[in-house]
Amino acid sequence: MEERLTLEEQGEAARVFVAGLLEQFGVAADVGTRTLDEETVEVTATGSDLGLLVGPRGATLAAVQDLARTVVQRQSVSRTDRILVDIGGYREKRSAALRRFTQGVADEVLASGTERALEPMSAADRKVVHDTANEIDGVQTRSEGEEPRRYIVIELAD
Repeated sequence: MEERLTLEEQGEAARVFVAGLLEQFGVAADVGTRTLDEETVEVTATGSDLGLLVGPRGATLAAVQDLARTVVQRQSVSRTDRILVDIGGYREKRSAALRRFTQGVADEVLASGTERALEPMSAADRKVVHDTANEIDGVQTRSEGEEPRRYIVIELAD
């Protein structure tokens, strides 16, 4: 019986898939892996002209990540760890922009006393907003709606 893939083996399988995909698109990029924690590996692709693989609001990147996870899951007999894909540093840029946006909305809510509903966003983006708002005194968040139209409301803390 095949053993469970190690986190490093999962990362390498995802890296090989992403590198092959980029090659098929005719895009030159450096593709590597890094371990984020004991259950998470990130595949990173750096280079120029990678916007096509990020897509609008990271939609294509999310699809590439899902495909990479599926490839790894097919190679493993048991549950796989968390596999993230970042192309062109998009995830960190998006996270930083969301943190700034959340701080601005929280400031507005604190000044006006009126809650504010945000536009629907992905689960990953919602996590950044929740985590950021949880660090701001005086506000709290809640999620409403159903996927794919799930959104966050920032309100005064109880």
